[in-house]
Amino acid sequence: MFTGKVIIVTGAAGNVGSALASALAAKGARVAAVDTVKDRLDPVVAALPGPGHMALSAYDLTDPAATEALVAHVVATAGRLDGVGTTVGGFAMARLADAGLDQWDAMFNLNVKTTWNIYRAAVPAIRKAGGGALVGIGSAAGLRGSGEMAAYAATKSAVMRLTESLADELRPDNIRVNAVLPTTIDTPQNHADMPGADSSRWVKPAAIADVMGFLLSDAARAVSGQLLQVGF
Repeated sequence: MFTGKVIIVTGAAGNVGSALASALAAKGARVAAVDTVKDRLDPVVAALPGPGHMALSAYDLTDPAATEALVAHVVATAGRLDGVGTTVGGFAMARLADAGLDQWDAMFNLNVKTTWNIYRAAVPAIRKAGGGALVGIGSAAGLRGSGEMAAYAATKSAVMRLTESLADELRPDNIRVNAVLPTTIDTPQNHADMPGADSSRWVKPAAIADVMGFLLSDAARAVSGQLLQVGF
């Protein structure tokens, strides 16, 4: 399905990112796996099936110049770029009176700026390859604000509006832009943070990766500007 395609996966050492990198590689993609946590990223890339995958830990996606350098390195190494699956992000909760500007800035840096930067840097290379796909992660929490989640919900809503805007803008370039909106993800971190919660309906990282993989593939060639909730 992805034979000959080169896909950047950001946050590739994380729960969803590692699942997405594995799913793409299993279907023939050459994966450029990006994460700042080198000691977790390297084993993920080493376990990917197929040749030519890249472990890229020296690039700060909150820095536009570093992100442009990342894309340039991938293209110089692999010869092309066909898509981006961005999974890097963060979560925080606090009441407005207790949340400082540092939380607001941290959420926007992690959830919005990294997405903006990698898309902006990747579009010229994907356009040169004849088109492709950008797939990001919003959140079901971005559909409607909830108490103590103002900064997080605002950032995920921003990712959703960015998705819709770029889908319209990049349609003439044959570049599709979509996002998945997970409900609560079944991760060790969430189990630790919410020990009393009913996790029976939490969505597995592999299920999110499957949907992102579909949206990155040619099977979704007629799908753009969509915000797909994953989980129920």
